[in-house]
Amino acid sequence: MNSVPQHIAIIMDGNGRWARAQGKPRSYGHLKGAENIRNIAIKANELGVKVLTLYAFSTENWKRPAEEVSYLMNLPKVFVDSYLEELMANDIRVEMIGRREGLPRETVRILDRAINRTKDNKAMTLVFAVNYGGRSEIVDGINEYVAQLKDSDHKITEEEFGRYLYTRDYPELELLIRTSLDYRISNFLLWQLSYAEMYFTETHWPEFSPEELESIIKDFMKRNRRFGGLQ
Repeated sequence: MNSVPQHIAIIMDGNGRWARAQGKPRSYGHLKGAENIRNIAIKANELGVKVLTLYAFSTENWKRPAEEVSYLMNLPKVFVDSYLEELMANDIRVEMIGRREGLPRETVRILDRAINRTKDNKAMTLVFAVNYGGRSEIVDGINEYVAQLKDSDHKITEEEFGRYLYTRDYPELELLIRTSLDYRISNFLLWQLSYAEMYFTETHWPEFSPEELESIIKDFMKRNRRFGGLQ
């Protein structure tokens, strides 16, 4: 039996669909989704997860209406103002992956406030993927590698290239969860997903509960992970 996954990633999907089902605007769904991050992060920490990476805003999300993008960019402030002290009390560190360029200055300031305040926490790392794209991450990694390359005959290995990715300091991704029952990975952690287990649930993100997270982790622990070999 597998142990509790040390690194879980979640595509937090379905905020807008959930809100429409409640007769509410999409912004209401995004707000409730942001509030639910607190519940899932606390539960993941209790279960022994070491890294929880959440797909908060993709490089493709800029295509959405300007009003919705502006609202999404303000949600980090809502989350940090509401829950930063609780994250501190639970020894949870906040980090961010993605391209900072192009993000509103205030959004970056709020994220940095949370990152700096929690930098010494050790129990779990809560990673927000903001202005993140899997292809962009790989391109950025290649560009960083090329900029440092001095030996033109050197051939990079998979292990070495991993040190140029945003997630270089985290354990291997073991489990991806996507809510709202879309069967796509949507340009998320393309490299890291090579041997991660995947779980798709019809539950919309605002209703995704700590109990469902625990149930999915139990399912993960029963899976036969062969990594291309035989058992």
